[in-house]
Amino acid sequence: MLIGLSPIFPCNDIEETTDFYVNKLGFKAAKYLNVSEPHVCLYRDSIEIVLIKALFGGYKPNHVLYGYGFDAYFYTETQEKLEQEFNENRVNFVKPLRNTGYNNKEFVIEDCDGRYLAFGCKFNN
Repeated sequence: MLIGLSPIFPCNDIEETTDFYVNKLGFKAAKYLNVSEPHVCLYRDSIEIVLIKALFGGYKPNHVLYGYGFDAYFYTETQEKLEQEFNENRVNFVKPLRNTGYNNKEFVIEDCDGRYLAFGCKFNN
C-alpha cells in the first residue's frame, strides 16, 4: 500500500528556493545541508517536498524542457483560501482558479525556479 509521496525538486540556489517556499507558500523547513547529500525538507499539512542542489547543468522546469506540463500537482479542496493567501504573498499566478477540460478545479502558480505548481481537485459536473 502506498501512503505518501515526497517530490524531489532540484534547485540552482537551495537557500533561495527554501526562502520562497517558507515565506511565500507557508511551508516549514528542516535543513540538512551539512550531510553527504545536502537537502532541505519542506512541510505543509500532509505535504513534504525535498529540495536538492542541481549539480549538473542547472535546473529547468518541465514546461521549458518539454513545452508544457506542471512540475507538481497538489490536491486540495481549499483552492479559494490558498489562492487568496498566495495572492497576498505576491506569488506569480500562471493560471487563475478555474474549471479545466479534464474535470478539475485548479489554479497554477510559478515558484522562484520557474516550476509550475498546480493546486486542484476533481469536480462533479
